Amino acid sequence: MDNNYTLSGKSKLSYALGAVGKDMVYMLSASYVLYYFQDLLGVNAAAMGVILMAARVFDAFNDPIMGGIVAKTKTRWGKFRPWLLIGTVTNAIILFLMFSAPPTLSAGGLVAYAAVFYILWGVTYTMMDIPYWSMIPAFTQGGKERENLTTLARTCAGVGSAIITIVTMMIVPMLGKMIGHVEGNAGEIVGFKFFSLIVAVLFVIFTLLMCINIKERSTAEMKTATIKEMFKALVSNDQAMTVTVAIVLINTAVYITSNLVIYFFKYDFGGTGWNGAYVLFNMFGGGIQVLSMMAFYPALRKKFTSLQIFYICLGMAMAGYVVLLALAFTNMSNVFLLFIPGFFIFAANGMLTVITTVFLANTVDYGELKNNRRDESVIFSMQTFVVKLASGIAALAASICLSINKLQAGTDVSEADKVHDFSAAVTLAQKTGLRMTMTVIPIVGLIIAFIWFKKRFILDEAKVAEITEAVKAKRENEVAETAE
Repeated sequence: MDNNYTLSGKSKLSYALGAVGKDMVYMLSASYVLYYFQDLLGVNAAAMGVILMAARVFDAFNDPIMGGIVAKTKTRWGKFRPWLLIGTVTNAIILFLMFSAPPTLSAGGLVAYAAVFYILWGVTYTMMDIPYWSMIPAFTQGGKERENLTTLARTCAGVGSAIITIVTMMIVPMLGKMIGHVEGNAGEIVGFKFFSLIVAVLFVIFTLLMCINIKERSTAEMKTATIKEMFKALVSNDQAMTVTVAIVLINTAVYITSNLVIYFFKYDFGGTGWNGAYVLFNMFGGGIQVLSMMAFYPALRKKFTSLQIFYICLGMAMAGYVVLLALAFTNMSNVFLLFIPGFFIFAANGMLTVITTVFLANTVDYGELKNNRRDESVIFSMQTFVVKLASGIAALAASICLSINKLQAGTDVSEADKVHDFSAAVTLAQKTGLRMTMTVIPIVGLIIAFIWFKKRFILDEAKVAEITEAVKAKRENEVAETAE
């Protein structure tokens, strides 16, 4: 790619579609693999928790390894596109097989099936996710163009996640009824198989379009960070450590709720229309989350600093959880009441995703000034690492909750299943355990995040401006000394 190359609208759209496809796949796995194996197929909840935690942690450590492999790749098609295609195709196949578990397998067989395919899913997803984000310098000139493309991709990734959040439980039962001619749990098992096939096909198509329409520079360099470098950067950069711990706490809180919300609607909110209520709630929440990133945050940014918005969002999320907990202990049957806490939680989550990325970027200049070393690639590698770590911790916490409260396919819901009112066979004690886990634990996590951040974070706008000027002066002095 020559220096006069300008990124075309087709290239931008193609890259954005790639983000939509890959995050559709990620959200389907992150939000529904526990529900599919534990609730529908009856895999032991504790076993699923261990599998999900171990796989996510392994996957997080696997990122730097895959990054090193990609960096050393040299082909006539570039170093990134071959891995994008290989990773996408294999991940799409694994996704379909993961949601196609034979229900006739024994309990031990299902545990082994879930473990093998979930770990393989994580490995193959990393094969395409690392080159996806790493290839940006290979077809952009830097500066504003690169920043705008990254923002577009992050936003479209959020759109992909929102699509899965909104449509999954709308389409899955429909497919079960149309193709398998069954309803209830059996219908959902069939539905997930064919829905995962649809998502997998779209994933491959979007990635293929991206690889065709993007021109990659063969000379593009890629820097990768080892696990040792990540932890060294954290230890030496107290502000990066502060932001990283906050991201883990915030994401763990959010992921615990997202893992358990379908159980809340199925076993607690209940009724024969639980699925419709769940779909409606997710449709609202997904829309609010996208709006918060694209509209709410820019609007608030005109009146408040990023740090002020961060604390506002933490307060919003905690208030949302308190209202949700209060509503859960009423005999409410109107899903629209849940839109009130849902608005605060989803909006806060969307804006926090943007803000923590900004904070993490600010720690790069801080680290350069403090340690005389710029760990840009290392810092941003950690974002993926800690998000996956939080996802694993949350999955384990959710699984323990389900195991303790015996909310799974093994629960006696046979009569309730006939009229699709699963809540009829669940006791108040079980519902209480579920409610407390999906609200109180996230509140505690957010409070700890607030205290931690308040005591340790110093990079407000004035400090960032000061550091920016100091880094600029430092570089100018280095250039002058070199010239002499």
